[in-house]
Amino acid sequence: MDYKNPSLSPEVRAENLLSLMTIEEKVAQMDIIRGVEFSTKPHKLYHCAIEPDSQIDTEKLTNTLGKNGIGFIHDAYTEPRVFNMFQRYMVENTRLGIPCIFTGEALHGILWPGATVFPVPLALAASFDRANVNKIGQCIAAETRSLGMQEILAPNLDVAREPRWGRVEETFGEDTYLCSEMAYAIITGEQQNGEIHKDNAVITEPKHYCVHGIPENGINCAQARVGRREIEQCYLPVFERAIKKAGAYNVMACYNAIDSEVVLSSEHYLTEILRHRWGMKGYVRADWGAIVRLVNRHMTAETDKDAICDVINAGLDMQGCCDYDSVFWEKTIIELVNEGRISMERIDDAVRRVLTLKFRLGLFENPYTDEKAFTDIIRCKEHLDASHSAARKAMTLIKNNGILPLGNKYKKIALLGPSSNKQRLGGYSSVPDGYELKSVFTELKAFYGDGVEILQCTGCGIPRDLQVETQEGQPHLVAVYDEDEKECIDEAVQIAKQCEIAIIVGGDNTFTSSEGHDRADLKLAGKQRELIEKVAATGTPVILVLENGRSVDLSVESVITSAILLSYFGGETGAKAIVETLVGENNPAGRLPVSLPADSNRIPCYYTVLPNNTEVMFEGSRRAAYPFGFGLSYTEFEYSDFSVVKNGDMEYKATVTVKNAGKYKGDEVVQLYVNDLVSSVITPFKELKGFERITLEAGESKTVEFTLDFDSFKLLDKKYEWVVEKGDFEIMVGSSSQDIKASEIIKI
Repeated sequence: MDYKNPSLSPEVRAENLLSLMTIEEKVAQMDIIRGVEFSTKPHKLYHCAIEPDSQIDTEKLTNTLGKNGIGFIHDAYTEPRVFNMFQRYMVENTRLGIPCIFTGEALHGILWPGATVFPVPLALAASFDRANVNKIGQCIAAETRSLGMQEILAPNLDVAREPRWGRVEETFGEDTYLCSEMAYAIITGEQQNGEIHKDNAVITEPKHYCVHGIPENGINCAQARVGRREIEQCYLPVFERAIKKAGAYNVMACYNAIDSEVVLSSEHYLTEILRHRWGMKGYVRADWGAIVRLVNRHMTAETDKDAICDVINAGLDMQGCCDYDSVFWEKTIIELVNEGRISMERIDDAVRRVLTLKFRLGLFENPYTDEKAFTDIIRCKEHLDASHSAARKAMTLIKNNGILPLGNKYKKIALLGPSSNKQRLGGYSSVPDGYELKSVFTELKAFYGDGVEILQCTGCGIPRDLQVETQEGQPHLVAVYDEDEKECIDEAVQIAKQCEIAIIVGGDNTFTSSEGHDRADLKLAGKQRELIEKVAATGTPVILVLENGRSVDLSVESVITSAILLSYFGGETGAKAIVETLVGENNPAGRLPVSLPADSNRIPCYYTVLPNNTEVMFEGSRRAAYPFGFGLSYTEFEYSDFSVVKNGDMEYKATVTVKNAGKYKGDEVVQLYVNDLVSSVITPFKELKGFERITLEAGESKTVEFTLDFDSFKLLDKKYEWVVEKGDFEIMVGSSSQDIKASEIIKI
């Protein structure tokens, strides 16, 4: 049988195997099960994981799958021994011996308890460092594959234009170009530049295709109210670069509708764009529980059977978990084929895509994973160093009146705030198992030793839930806090009065920032602002550190504090990176991947908002308080000798010299923006088209080069065609979207 011949191409082998399959075996390849439900011992720390000494429930597998097998197994985070037991069933107990693909969540580290926790994607984006992000991708892939999983449901390529949305932390920010560059960097790292057969590579599945980051009212899964030009110019390019340039094989389709068209049942999005326009080689998976929404949320299908029919005909290849059990899903598809509502050709296309990737992965020759090698890979020194380096690179200083770096100037420090003695990891993080998660308090004490007195107090908590309580006969919505986060603002104030400076560490947790936890108010949750105000009122200088997952309203904090440092969720060594930055061992060079609004009501505030008739509201400027690309350093940089030279018919080279004019070694993120001064359709005042992060010693200079081409100048004209229009373009270079150091106008 040709499909067993490794000398043949994956395409030929897949075609041969497809010809041997029954319809029951085919639809099984379009299905997925949760592995934890077929294990005998779920993990004690994480409900989607399996204990390493677990067995598999062979009887239940047989009753559910029979001889047909299954395409994928999810929620089976465990060690290779257990994965191999599942795989052995597929290879030895099914008619054709088709291996399954094990898939898992890995936005910033695979979710197996004990795996390395890397900084969240928003923090990675803040680094503006492609090599850094590529390295993290390599580490994530190596850990994932070493455990026995071949596919990850990542990265999240949503362009985050809605700051109230809880999933901003999962994204690479608000800008199309930055998201596209980070997408390329992490996907090529995770897929080893397409060599997915390697034992340190995985298949990526970018999500949530394709306009999910600007939900109405900021509510997760709400529909996106955007026009065709914005879709094509702002959102699709990120996925296009991921698929056509980085080589991503698959996508996960989003829950929502775009301009009232449900993406899951849209032939335009799933077939015309993905397959015909971009030539995507792999499959489209539904997000978890997304198909049933056609019936109970979107109301575009009357029954579940109708919904399944609609999505498969549109180009969906498989369900995610949480929609339908395997029996119903597979039985319904077969019925739809027999009724003539779904063609056999559509089923074959879906299955062919799945099988081809299984051959590309090398699963038929190497279905099992080495059961010992992972111990030298999970949380190895290389990965921990990479995680820590990424956390350092992400540190974004947005205010400093000279108080930072701390150095050894102070002998008595107040360390306050809900995250001062508790490190936050963000959503989609693995559970620490087998190691201690250190806090800022622990790391600060370790750095200063006995030479500095550090007085720590939580002061207040960050809400972990909301519940209704009856007070004086009336229902009230009140915040619920963890038991170790009792309110003690007065104690914190008294400590601050005794100390030379006060460092307050706060921000978000997985209740105030994560999937399904959207907000109407961007102020710091709970009583954090009250704590900051009362501590600042003592006259003790306040340094505010935020482990945040989205944009924050700092309209009060920016006035009353001496310094503000954003660390985002910095991974398992994020606290150490914070301390190193505060004391001056790490010179911050992170830049804002999302704009911070002047207050919670002045949104949207992303820097590419289209020109309008006024920039001023009754309450003041609509512009961001801290714009995209902004970030301070402990040193100073000077820009000179900016020039733009034509190199070809539609190619220009822009160069600028940057000098470290300060006292400290540091990194600068040089950013290049383009403005089409007069255009047939409205365009933003500027758009990022290039960036480079460079390291300079004190007094050192470097020349930075950018190449501009058709994509740097193009727009979607009135005929919805990509063109570069004749006219003047302003080319700008600077240290943020609002801090332009030099510019030049060219005529095309």
